[in-house]
Amino acid sequence: MLFPHLAKKEKPLVICPFCRFDDSRVIDSRPTDEGNQIRRRRECTSCGRRFNTAESSILLVIKRSGATEPFSREKVISGVRKACQGRPVNDDDLALLAQRVEESLRLDGAAEVEAQEVGLALLAPLRELDEVAYLRYASVYRNFASLEDFEAEIALLRAEPSRNFKVPKDSRNQALIK
Repeated sequence: MLFPHLAKKEKPLVICPFCRFDDSRVIDSRPTDEGNQIRRRRECTSCGRRFNTAESSILLVIKRSGATEPFSREKVISGVRKACQGRPVNDDDLALLAQRVEESLRLDGAAEVEAQEVGLALLAPLRELDEVAYLRYASVYRNFASLEDFEAEIALLRAEPSRNFKVPKDSRNQALIK
């Protein structure tokens, strides 16, 4: 296990940077970085000097090879950018998508998630963002092997339209929708 002290619910070991004593008391705690980090003001119980710590939770992704790496919003964005090529999706949309994916993964409270879970967590927000990009991404992610796979997914899209799907105003496209 990466952080054995967390499994036992022990308090994390914080060493004083001045005297190297391993006990301190928290004087003040404040959330920073949009709540992703906590800044704590501490006082050493041995020497009495004060110091700051910044604590953040790291979401680790377990890759198929078994290796782990920190979750990266940039990797989510780069992974979905090709599916969004030529679509009305901008960088802000992609950043928000990556944020939503990270938030949904963190809701489970797990410190580690499988790479497969990251891909699955991406599908619903991508579908809401752009159904064509969703279909492109899903076809690669789910290894569509035939035209029937595409037809089945399109049938699901038609049966349950996305909440954010916008009908084009161009009359030439009206015939395509019907």
